[in-house]
Amino acid sequence: MRNVRWAGLLGLYVGAQVVGLALSAPFHSAGLSSTSNPQSPTAPLFIIALIVIAPLGILFLARKQGGLAALRQLILIAISGALYFTLYATFSLAPPGLILLPPYSAEIVADPALLFAAMAAAGAYLALLMEPQWYVVDLVGFVAGGSLIALLGISFAILPAFILLGALMVYDAIAVYRTKHMVSLAEVVTEMKLPILMVMPDSAGYDYAHAPTLKEQRAQPVESRTAMFMGLGDVVIPGTLVVSAFIWLPAVPGALGVGTNLWVALGALLGSLAGYGVLMRLVLGGNPQAGLPLLNGGALVGYAVAYVLVFHSLSLGLTGAL
Repeated sequence: MRNVRWAGLLGLYVGAQVVGLALSAPFHSAGLSSTSNPQSPTAPLFIIALIVIAPLGILFLARKQGGLAALRQLILIAISGALYFTLYATFSLAPPGLILLPPYSAEIVADPALLFAAMAAAGAYLALLMEPQWYVVDLVGFVAGGSLIALLGISFAILPAFILLGALMVYDAIAVYRTKHMVSLAEVVTEMKLPILMVMPDSAGYDYAHAPTLKEQRAQPVESRTAMFMGLGDVVIPGTLVVSAFIWLPAVPGALGVGTNLWVALGALLGSLAGYGVLMRLVLGGNPQAGLPLLNGGALVGYAVAYVLVFHSLSLGLTGAL
């Protein structure tokens, strides 16, 4: 059954990367970048600071009386708002666009994308609020993850993406193996049943809404555990380099007529999948593992190898940001 779990997480991981790639070009054309200068080496500093500080704030509030319930509501609202923004951008890409309403002389228009995005975001909020089963959590996390991959990838060119992945792989290792506060954060998040963790159980009937906490599950023998977890950041952060390569590298026909930018993006993805394979072998041993050192490291190595093979250069595309 453990093979079912890691294969399921693999499907979510690869699927989110594919969604990020599919959305990246339309998002880039629509000007949805979160930074004014994606080439700047300082562009990812805000994201890095946010990722470092946010877990500490969550752990602090979770220890306060009533803090867990208040924190859950706050994060639910934030997730729903982010979903509305990204889904609106996605739905806006599809026809029919704005619709002119009668009487036409009044020039009143309706935006179906706005309505669909609001309905989807509200539905996700209510589902997570009332019955946060594993498939609801995974679906929302999958959609949010794919959108975030696209947004971050178009926001950071190659050098900033390298800085983001390098800094966070070091931070994740420290936070899991040394300070261990990332393990405590995972335990809090499983109590709140939020799509900050992807969940993959042994069977479809797994009741995540009433499942034991992560701490309780870790106290069980490995063979008795019924679900596996993966942080959403472990999906999003390596995917940033995949999309960054696709958006910011030259798109000229390469082998088999495939664009050179896509070949390097696929190299980064394959590298992260190699890291995923190693990570899953460690996770199946039963102890918490830092995902980003292996996933980011694999993505960086895969990118570097693919770039050298495709462009016959050791610059790795980094000099374009200088």
